[in-house]
Amino acid sequence: MVVEIGFDEIISLFNNGLEREMQVHKQKLPYACCLSTEGLDGFPNARFVSLKEIRNEEFVITGTLTSRKGEEINYNNKVALTFWWPETQQQVRIQGEARLISGSVLDSYFSERNRESQIVSVVSDQGKELHDLNELILKFDTVANNTEISKIRRPDNWGGYAIVPFRIEFLVFSESRFHDRTLYERKDQIWQKKKIQP
Repeated sequence: MVVEIGFDEIISLFNNGLEREMQVHKQKLPYACCLSTEGLDGFPNARFVSLKEIRNEEFVITGTLTSRKGEEINYNNKVALTFWWPETQQQVRIQGEARLISGSVLDSYFSERNRESQIVSVVSDQGKELHDLNELILKFDTVANNTEISKIRRPDNWGGYAIVPFRIEFLVFSESRFHDRTLYERKDQIWQKKKIQP
């Protein structure tokens, strides 16, 4: 049976699940999720990223725009996010379209990163071939030890994506193997809810 539902209710389910996982597990990376894209060679690609926040009904991630994931999103902006919460035995799968974020909010996201991560974003050409690790370390140390640099400026190729969801599936594992699966799908701007078989 398909039931219409408000998006606020779906996000509440997501946030409540994440909060329960954090309370039980107290993991260091509670917002880690797997971002899947279509590779330029036709192969699927997946890597772990960090969810920054949910705003304006969109899931926000950040990173290097010129990296492989950036190139792949530019090629095909249909992406998927997968969350796995081991302590509460839940999986959340999200499919949607990624859109570039612009404006001062990007500087805010970048400033939330620790200084070491900021410097790596400046000196590293993420995903490109590494010829000399020592040269990269020297670049890092040059910036890190420069006392005249009090604030690391966000590089132009560091940005963010807002993922507009079309499907969100919650799966709660059961020892009986009859896992509880609930699919939320947006059709004609209306969210619909239905149970699906395990």
